Amino acid sequence: MRALRPIQILLIGSSLVSFLLALVMVIFDIYANELTPSIIFVTWLICFLVSFAIFYYLIKKFIDDRLKLLFRSIRKGKITNNKPHFNFGLKGDVIAEAELQTKNWTEERMEEISKLKEQEEFRREFLGNLGHELKTPVFAIQGYILTLLDGGLEDETVNVRFLERASKATDRMVSILEDLDQITKLEVDVLKMDFKNFEILELIQDVFDTLEIKALEKNIQLSFAKEYSPTIVNADRSKIAQVLINLISNSISYGNQGGKTLLRLYVLDDIVTVEVSDNGPGIDDVNIPRLFERFYRVEKSRNRNDGGSGLGLSIVKHIIESHEQSINVRSTVGVGSTFAFTLQLGKGGISQRTNNRKSIQ
Repeated sequence: MRALRPIQILLIGSSLVSFLLALVMVIFDIYANELTPSIIFVTWLICFLVSFAIFYYLIKKFIDDRLKLLFRSIRKGKITNNKPHFNFGLKGDVIAEAELQTKNWTEERMEEISKLKEQEEFRREFLGNLGHELKTPVFAIQGYILTLLDGGLEDETVNVRFLERASKATDRMVSILEDLDQITKLEVDVLKMDFKNFEILELIQDVFDTLEIKALEKNIQLSFAKEYSPTIVNADRSKIAQVLINLISNSISYGNQGGKTLLRLYVLDDIVTVEVSDNGPGIDDVNIPRLFERFYRVEKSRNRNDGGSGLGLSIVKHIIESHEQSINVRSTVGVGSTFAFTLQLGKGGISQRTNNRKSIQ
């Protein structure tokens, strides 16, 4: 039903009141000789109450319809019993209720606007970082090719070396694009997880062996904090290997010369917590909340040719969340950093045997 307009309310109300007054006048004319003061007062009271009820109903309906229409517009949906609604009646304050609902709606919109601004800022920074990450190897390849075209191709002391450098720059671009593709698949759940039970300490030792040469270059010791009993987890082994490689590799790349990287395990109920700790330079508190963002770097001046694609920690976070687990970091500048992630304890749990893992120094 279409809402009444103010002029329609006045016309309807006035017509009804006029009809009521005309009816009273006719009654007074017929029974003029029989009217007493009490009858006249009661008649007046009835007319007053009827007139008040008429205008109250019409005005209430007008305000009620208008505010409900406004409320429906700002909520972008039909008002139902499951949604907040206006309660207009003798027990409620129409304006106060409308003011409260408008305030709540305004706060919600301001929160949405704030989130959109943050997303827009993240998008601009992400595109800028992506452009910078790709620009570095592209310009390098361009320089090597131009040098070869300008005569370097005939120089045997230059051509092979420049082609090898161009190949490395190409590999870096491929690595960035592959990591971006993997993040996209993780976000949309296209990259399926192959959950199996496996021994996590064996996997950690395999990663130690893989990174042994890199650790020796900086004289960094890779070891377990103590002897642990063999522990079975239920997860995607290859993806968790990727997580461990990234975290341990970062501890080596950004650690101090002659430092240490320790692996710790904690088991509580059916959850296994894996910690990767180092005694490196540490991370300032202001950088920790953004540490898992794509291409975010703690040191803006750091040479982007060092390390990986800049997407490693972002991929790590997505992999752990795809396992419906969590990852966090704690760090103290000058003391070191600890990355901790959780995994589901697998069938077989914890063996009574202790591991005999070697340290890599």
